[in-house]
Amino acid sequence: MAVLESSPEPLKVIQVCSVAPLHEPTLLPTSLPLTFYDLLWLRFPPVQRLLFYPFPHPTSSFLHSLLPSLKHSFSLTLQHFLPFAGTLTWPSHSPQPIINYLPGDTVSFTVAESHQNFNHLYSHLCEASQLHHLAPNLANSHDKSSLLAVQVTLFPNAGFCIGITTHHAAFDGKSSTMFLKSWAYICSNLQNPITPSLPQHLTPFFDRSLIRDPSGIAELYAESWKNKNGSNNRSLKVWESLTEAPSDRVKGLFELTPSQILKLKQHGNSKMKGNVHLSTFCVTCAYVLACLVKVKQVKEENVFFVFSIDCRSRLDPPIPATYFGNCVAGGSFVVLTKEFVEKDGFICALEGIVETLNRVKEEGVLKGAETWGEGMNKPRDTRIFSTGGSPLFEVYSIDFGWGRPKKVDMISTDKTGAFSLSESRDISGGIEIGVALSKAEMEDFSTFFFQGFDSL
Repeated sequence: MAVLESSPEPLKVIQVCSVAPLHEPTLLPTSLPLTFYDLLWLRFPPVQRLLFYPFPHPTSSFLHSLLPSLKHSFSLTLQHFLPFAGTLTWPSHSPQPIINYLPGDTVSFTVAESHQNFNHLYSHLCEASQLHHLAPNLANSHDKSSLLAVQVTLFPNAGFCIGITTHHAAFDGKSSTMFLKSWAYICSNLQNPITPSLPQHLTPFFDRSLIRDPSGIAELYAESWKNKNGSNNRSLKVWESLTEAPSDRVKGLFELTPSQILKLKQHGNSKMKGNVHLSTFCVTCAYVLACLVKVKQVKEENVFFVFSIDCRSRLDPPIPATYFGNCVAGGSFVVLTKEFVEKDGFICALEGIVETLNRVKEEGVLKGAETWGEGMNKPRDTRIFSTGGSPLFEVYSIDFGWGRPKKVDMISTDKTGAFSLSESRDISGGIEIGVALSKAEMEDFSTFFFQGFDSL
């Protein structure tokens, strides 16, 4: 394993500015209600991503060439996502929180400089604490919350990092990635004489009426939030217990190659009953979960695994893939820990994931939606594992005009304990997995991860 470095030097903040949409299109809505998909995440921690790009030039070159393009294109992009330049509020007259943009609302855009080792930061093993200060915080209080913030950190003569933080009640992973891709598209086309417009696959669809809610699930969720910690509690303050990561964590990125994925699928098919289609997502999650259960030496009676299922194409009728907001359901299952330990943990996990997806296919994604909020509470005597991100987001295609990122890291999972998934940067058909563990746990995970294929 790579040698870890000491704690990071403080950032030097060059400027903190506010970026407004360049124009305010009259055809776009300025406010949006929250659907039950959004309300589920109302007070959960924001999602934070880091994108590292090489730029082997001095600070002056960056400030005079790249930075103006990044800021101008960001302003142009915001005009296509107008409500999200506003704030989340919960007015006393409203039964539910709303996203609202007012003329003059802006998004925080911080520019900083760091003399940390850029190559080390985008390597496959790094102290998690060296990464966390590269993403901005959202302005968040009991009364209102910003929805989006950006920080660009320059590493002189080496590269720069774009850190983006998004409110979980406003963006799911697909939406936040779509925003980044839209920004990158506009930035890479700034030289065109005509102001670039977004292609159809990056044009957000805001119509919330397509999210049908005949059972009043949104009302149930809103009442549930209001009854937490008192009556009529309309606080929008993020749960602080979920906002700090342990200081000793190491962030590791691991890859599964197409040949390893095929080996996992073949092993799964040889052990499971019937003719089962095993997706790359299924075998990846099952393998990582099996490794983590060993690493954590779980003492609880049960292992609980939860993962996100995109509902856009699974609703009846389906809604556009460009629907902007939250539209994910939670798939989950529980397995006795002793079954994981005494049997093949990979197969145990794989059976749980496949059964969950089959149940969703048969019963529909909204089955039991009235009680999704209750599932956020930790079951008794249970260790929870979860995952975030998706290889389908194709985060390594986000090119602002200066090449693909060297590394994309979802650092918010460091705080929640989830592992992240993306496509591999350099291996077509490969998968990249991000985990944050203590140094000793990372050593064990690395051993289990690489040696596990010897027994397949």
